[in-house]
Amino acid sequence: MNHILIVEDDPKIAELLQSHIVKYGDEGIIIKDFQRVLHTFEEVQPQLVLLDVNLPSYDGYYWCRQIRSISTCPIIFISARSGEMDQVLALESGADDYITKPFHYEIVMAKIRSQIRRVYGEYATKERVIEHFGMILYPERMELRLRDKHAVLTRKETLLMETLLKQCPRIVSREAILDKLWDDYNYVDDNTLSVNITRLRKKLLELDIEDSLETVRGYGYRLNVTWQDEAEG
Repeated sequence: MNHILIVEDDPKIAELLQSHIVKYGDEGIIIKDFQRVLHTFEEVQPQLVLLDVNLPSYDGYYWCRQIRSISTCPIIFISARSGEMDQVLALESGADDYITKPFHYEIVMAKIRSQIRRVYGEYATKERVIEHFGMILYPERMELRLRDKHAVLTRKETLLMETLLKQCPRIVSREAILDKLWDDYNYVDDNTLSVNITRLRKKLLELDIEDSLETVRGYGYRLNVTWQDEAEG
């Protein structure tokens, strides 16, 4: 069963979408509090999000960017706004598809099934797994695991962790990391990388890993194995 998060402020449309989703054997979860969309997303961990543009408080573009910062799950916009720029904004915010209202519910369901197949099913590409001394990074999920604990990463944290893991225990220069994380790091504030390093250290603490991410003054950063591989006891 797939969990589909419905972020739609028209109760009638939301309920109709939910009924069609249920008819196909999946679960449709309707957002009730539009100020806690990201919180609900993290609780539900859906396989796909249906997202309207016009929402109370923050619009769908905002919530799409927020979701995309922590997840690669498919996002389909459903909106009465049919302008080209609306669709461009949605895609640039990280959406996978855009459906304009009014729409046929069977078309919505077909697009949902298509995205589910693409990401999780028969058309899905083989998932990358990066493992080092029992620590496992799933770059496409933006998830880091050690034994029975896991941490959800942002896109930048994922790129940073991938770079450090692949080079571990070698030092990675500051310039190499900046080049990996940003297309043009000449315009990146000096403090920005430090902020991302601090955030990644906090995510490692969620796995009970301390003092593994070392700052090598004047050069860059190094990931040291301070955790124990369960396989080694």
